[in-house]
Order: sequence, then structure tokens, then C-alpha cells
Amino acid sequence: MSRALARRPVPPFLRLRSTVCEDGYWMGRLDHKDWLAPNEVLKVFANIRDPSLITSVFNKACGRRDYKPSEALYSLMIDKLACARRFSDVEELLARARTEKFRFSDEFFYRLVKMYGNVAEHPQKAIDTLFAMPSYNCWPSTKTFNYVLHMLVCKRQYEVVHEIYSSAPKLGVTLDTCSFNILVKGLCQFGKFDDAISLLHEMPKQGCQPNVTTYSTLMHFLCQRCQADKAFELFERMQDQDIAADTVVYNILISGLCREERVTEAFNLFKSMTSEGCYPNSGTYQVLLDGLISSGKFLEAKNLVSIMSKESVRPSFQSYKLLIDGLCSDDCLDDAHLVLKQMVGQGFVPRMGTWRKLLTSIC
Repeated sequence: MSRALARRPVPPFLRLRSTVCEDGYWMGRLDHKDWLAPNEVLKVFANIRDPSLITSVFNKACGRRDYKPSEALYSLMIDKLACARRFSDVEELLARARTEKFRFSDEFFYRLVKMYGNVAEHPQKAIDTLFAMPSYNCWPSTKTFNYVLHMLVCKRQYEVVHEIYSSAPKLGVTLDTCSFNILVKGLCQFGKFDDAISLLHEMPKQGCQPNVTTYSTLMHFLCQRCQADKAFELFERMQDQDIAADTVVYNILISGLCREERVTEAFNLFKSMTSEGCYPNSGTYQVLLDGLISSGKFLEAKNLVSIMSKESVRPSFQSYKLLIDGLCSDDCLDDAHLVLKQMVGQGFVPRMGTWRKLLTSIC
């Protein structure tokens, strides 16, 4: 009976009473006449459970002659208010800090723009914060600037991206390769490929050099539009600049060739990877396997599945299903049976359609 009583949920009014009591205890710590260490104040705010009290507790702490707020305290308060979605309270704290000419670090503003971009889902506030940084005697770093660019590209606000990019000199920001890679991605997504390509010429003028990410983004755009030959032109250009291709680049090119049903070329490229110091990953195997199956090259696909098994790479359930169907259609029943055993060994359970296909082929 006592165990049953112990398991009963605590009534809401008791939980509220407990929260009020705990918050009251921690607020009372600010009334102590002894000197209050900064870490002690942080501990008080970390333990406040009701976010609506944050501002009043902050006013109480600032009313003490022996305490001045720190950046760590502002960060803690803003984190707690953001989690409670009390963004108007955040604005009040920032306005007060500006009035009192409090100086924040770039790292503080980096976290603040991330909060506006991710938690508040308010990109305009993130932009406003970026431009407001100089008024706090803090100039944005390239890292903070790039985050705002990336956020806008992810939210597909391409027109605004150019405005932010153009404001870099005014904000004292030195663009880096990451900045241009974000712009290349945004222009490709916006369908302005020629403008994206033009950045390859602009980057050296800004003291930056394209890297493998720059080229892979451009290649991805081309391969998605069945322009693998143009992607290979960029691949050769990249090699001429002594930029080593990585697995991502090979995956993009293999996928592009398969998309154009040039599976033999894709397979040859796959085989050349290791000689170039790149090693296939699960994505490489899967895209090539899908290409072989969709092109009706079922025996080659079966051999690739065997290689994948040795490399501890598991094909998808759909690939197994389509491969077995294809082998059955080509009367390669022994091969289909072998693939079925591998499928079960990988933990997949064949569905009724797969069994029906096998039985129909045998009969």
C-alpha cells in the first residue's frame, strides 16, 4: 500500500508550491549582507525555476553595491529566457546592457544570433543583432558573420544573403573561404549557377582560395541537372589546382553518372577511388548499387553486394528487393537465392512479394 502511495503523481498545486519555495530560498540568498561572490550569483540564477522571475531577481542582484553583472550571467539569463520563449524579456535585458554600456564578447553575440535563428526562429532579429554589435563596442567575427549567412541560406532568404554579404566591409568582417562556400551554396539553390561560378574568380581577389567544398557544391548542382560532363570539367580544374578530391566529390560524380545511366563509367570511377587516396563509404556503395539495379545490370549488382558484405556495408532493404526481383526475371535463380541468404543474414525479413517472385520463378 505504501509503495502504491509513493508512486502517485505529485498534484500540480504542490509542484507549484515547491517551485515557489525553492525560488524564494534562492532569491533570499541575495539578501545576505556578506560579500556576494560572482559564482554565488550564477548559482542563484541557475537554480531559479520560474523564468518570469529572472528580470526581478536580476534587478535585485544589481541593487547590491558589491556586485556587477558579468557576461556569464547575461548568457545564463538569456539561455533560460529563450528556453521559456520569453524573448521580450531578452530584449529588455539587452536594452539595459546597451544603456549601461556593457561590453559583450563576440562569442556572446554568436550564441545570441544562434538563439534568434534556431530557438526563436526569428532570422530578422539575428540580422538586427549582427548590425547592432558595433553599438555594444564589439565588431562581429567572421564566424558570427558566416553563421548569419548560413542561417539565411538554410531559410532560403537568398535576396537578403546578398545584402549581408555586401555589408561585410561596413562591419569590418574579413571574408574567408567558408563565407564564399555559403554564398556558392545559396546561389546554386537559387538557380544562379553562373553567379556561383563567378565566385571562383572573385575569391582570390578577396585573399581566399576555393577548396574541395567549393567545388563539390558546384558539382552537386550540375549532377542534379544531368550535366555530369560539366561537373567533370570542374573536377579536372580542381585537380589542376592541386585540390585533392574527397569521398564526397566521388559520391557526387558517381551519382551524377548513374543519374544519366552511365553506370559503366560510374563503376570505373568507383574502382579508381582508392588509387587516388579516397575510400568509398556506405553512400558510395549504395548509389552505385542503385545505379546498377536501375540499369538492369543485376549480376554486377550482385557482385557489388558481395563486396559490400565483406566491407561490413549493409545495402538497403529496397535494393535487396529490387535485386532479387531482377535476378529472378533474368532466370538467375541461384544468384537470387544467394542474395536472399545475404539479405536475411543482414537482419532483413523478406516480404510476401519477394517470396512470391522466387516461387513463381522456380515453378
